[in-house]
Amino acid sequence: MQVIETLAQGLKRELKVVIPAKDMEARMNERLAEVKDRVKINGFRPGKVPFAHLKKVYGKSIMADLVNEIVREKPTEILSGRGEKSATQPEIAMTEDESEADKILNAEADLEFTVAYEIIPAIELKDVSGIKVTREVVEIAEDEVNEQILRIAESARTYESKKGKAANGDRVTIDYLGKVDGEAFDGGKDEDAELVLGSNRFIPGFEEQLVGVKAGDEKTITVTFPADYPAANLAGKEATFDITVKDVASAQDIEINDELATKLGLESADKLKEIVRGQIESQYGSLTRQKVKRQILDQLDELYQFDTPERLVEAEFENIWRQINTDLQQAGKTFADEETTEEEARAEYRKLAERRVRLGLVLSEIGEKAGVQVSDDELQRSLFEQLRQFPGQEKQILDYFKNTPGAAASLRAPLFEEKVVDHLLSEISVTDKTVSKEELTADDEETEGKAAKKAPAKKKAAAKADAAEGEEAAAPKKKAPAKKKAADDSAE
Repeated sequence: MQVIETLAQGLKRELKVVIPAKDMEARMNERLAEVKDRVKINGFRPGKVPFAHLKKVYGKSIMADLVNEIVREKPTEILSGRGEKSATQPEIAMTEDESEADKILNAEADLEFTVAYEIIPAIELKDVSGIKVTREVVEIAEDEVNEQILRIAESARTYESKKGKAANGDRVTIDYLGKVDGEAFDGGKDEDAELVLGSNRFIPGFEEQLVGVKAGDEKTITVTFPADYPAANLAGKEATFDITVKDVASAQDIEINDELATKLGLESADKLKEIVRGQIESQYGSLTRQKVKRQILDQLDELYQFDTPERLVEAEFENIWRQINTDLQQAGKTFADEETTEEEARAEYRKLAERRVRLGLVLSEIGEKAGVQVSDDELQRSLFEQLRQFPGQEKQILDYFKNTPGAAASLRAPLFEEKVVDHLLSEISVTDKTVSKEELTADDEETEGKAAKKAPAKKKAAAKADAAEGEEAAAPKKKAPAKKKAADDSAE
């Protein structure tokens, strides 16, 4: 086999691979010798088929199998021998001339094919001891725990039907039908919908017009959807709702005690408080971790500057661009609304894509050199978390990960990255700083990464600095079950 490098430009490589016809014929003959005792051909006893006849009957099909095996397996072997890693699956090209292909299958012409790919650049790891990050920590006040418990108690509050008019704080049970320009719209209908007046669950003006209604009342109200309403076909539109009031119930007093805890499935009020405190700590801990990670990524971005494989960048950019356009479409907005142009947005998001790819390669190299591993148990727990998030869709998700090439890697990538971040935290300078919850939750654009700073849709997922990770998890495209009915979503 002869391997000739025909292109070495930047990270791009192209190789010409030539396997002489006589070598291909020798391999074919070996295969024919292996099967001659097993094949059955009319007129011949097993093992007694003349070799020339065997070759005439099976030669081309065996040669075709050999060609497929070589084209599938040799590129990996060749790249390994060259000490190179391909950023994506190499592109293989062979002759498309039928007569030439037929000559190859008859061992009358050399097998030739080209392998085109981009290499992953060699990354020389740098000293990270100079990286300094500030870890913002919030001290959780007792009042905050009590406020959260009160909100939980509110959700578990009981109501008792009453006679008379509904007031703020009362719960009304209603049927409703929404119309725009006299026509019912999707998601604008519901039956036995429960609504606590004053909760501001529905669009402005809806709940206020139900104050004073009684069970059995029928009423038509008129409201206007907000201009920034997520459903573009309803945003800014005036709508009417035909409402039938089926019940009015008054709220019962709330008491934070063991009885409430028992109703929530816990043994005591103390246990409820312990769990709520833990949940708040976890929420703040996630934000703290996110901000620390942003600082690390920003400083790694300054430490490492190198060319990135174009194909990886293009794939990453397409993921970002698809999400951005989906978000804009759902919001009923354009790039002009975001005070930019499509051309400018493309340029900025391509920079973000380059950053993600570069940092992904850096983190991968750091993790590999540090011996970071993701265990099977960790992968299993991650899969279970996926299943937990989408109840009722467990089979589809399991089938996805079982049948989709690379799906398991999409679970492994974020786990690996987080473990690399943990490794880095053990080697860099970390200073704790006590802050208020307002400071911790503030939208700090300065930490969103230089490439994301100027991104037009600042609230979009793709613009988050946290998404400057090198690899995106390719989770199954399943929709999480709606927390509320579709009708509620339209009226809220």
